[in-house]
Amino acid sequence: MKRNKYIIIGFVIMCFNSLYQYSWNALEPLLREGFNVSVVEIALGFTLFSVFSSVFQPIGGHFADKQGPKRIGVISAILSAIGFLGTYLSPNIYVFFVSWSIGSIGEGILYGIAANLAMKWFRERMGFATGIVSMGFGIGSAIANPFISMAGNYRIVTLAIGLVEIVLLPILLYISDYPPKLSGQTPRQAVLSVKFWLIYLSFATSIVPLTVLSSELPILGKGLPQQELVTLISILPLLSGGLRPIFGYIADRLGILRTTFLLTIVLTLGSISLLLGEIALSTILVGFAGGSLITLYFNVSTEIFGFKFSTVNSGILYTGKALGGVLGSIIFALLYTISLRTSEIYTLSCSLIGVLTLLPLLFTKQSRKVQ
Repeated sequence: MKRNKYIIIGFVIMCFNSLYQYSWNALEPLLREGFNVSVVEIALGFTLFSVFSSVFQPIGGHFADKQGPKRIGVISAILSAIGFLGTYLSPNIYVFFVSWSIGSIGEGILYGIAANLAMKWFRERMGFATGIVSMGFGIGSAIANPFISMAGNYRIVTLAIGLVEIVLLPILLYISDYPPKLSGQTPRQAVLSVKFWLIYLSFATSIVPLTVLSSELPILGKGLPQQELVTLISILPLLSGGLRPIFGYIADRLGILRTTFLLTIVLTLGSISLLLGEIALSTILVGFAGGSLITLYFNVSTEIFGFKFSTVNSGILYTGKALGGVLGSIIFALLYTISLRTSEIYTLSCSLIGVLTLLPLLFTKQSRKVQ
């Protein structure tokens, strides 16, 4: 069928998008050594990614919903590639920050387009379709991370990724489109809803454990054998991406909101494991639930507020990832300088907030169950 191609396009886009987040653990030591900077300084790069990718997603979503994803998608694909090519050319950390921020703008917009290709074309199987597409957000990094970890420096890696991306992604976005005649609430109507802000706060705090492990796993696991650490760095995106279709399938039947709530509880267990010093178990639990949560929150928003403006509405929600990025990288890193225990308690507190703010929505009747 015609619409099936959009699943493939979205999946490939997500594979490249994942390199910005889930390959950070593999890239971070190379960047830190190459630019000769501290852990806190290089952590700013991950924070900039979280902020710029999140802030620009609703802006790109506005154009995608109004004009279709083609034009804004091609522009965003080029920007995303510039992030890697600019990193290859960066003579110092400051040029890297600029390049990475430009690339993050493109990545954020592409993420929204890829997810909404699935949601808009497969409205009757939204959870499963979005899960298949977003599976690429983990698998891309799972494939790339072992090669990145074996690389001698960051330049050869970023050059290779950037060249492939700048050729392939613009072509895929050029043949992308959204279905006609969709209905839904406007962004203004959505943001004036109390439900939206409950979803937003839950999203921003629930993803903190995932952000922490995505950005700081080399630091948290510095006492582990090198091979075990590399394995965990590879397992995190693999679990995060590979399980998304499964949880999407479950959500289509159990209910998207109920499934999302259950996964926030699993993330909380991952935070408890981190507090107990069980790095491997924490990585497995957070990987198990964390990646699926991001797209399920998109599904929750779309289920409640409709499909017509879903790219911009989910994009506004996605700005919570910027807040989660700051909370899980810079704030965590600063607390880590105080003590490891302080940073771990802080991570658990964020998880609990995510659970409690989503709980009131369970008493609404918005969650669907597909027979």
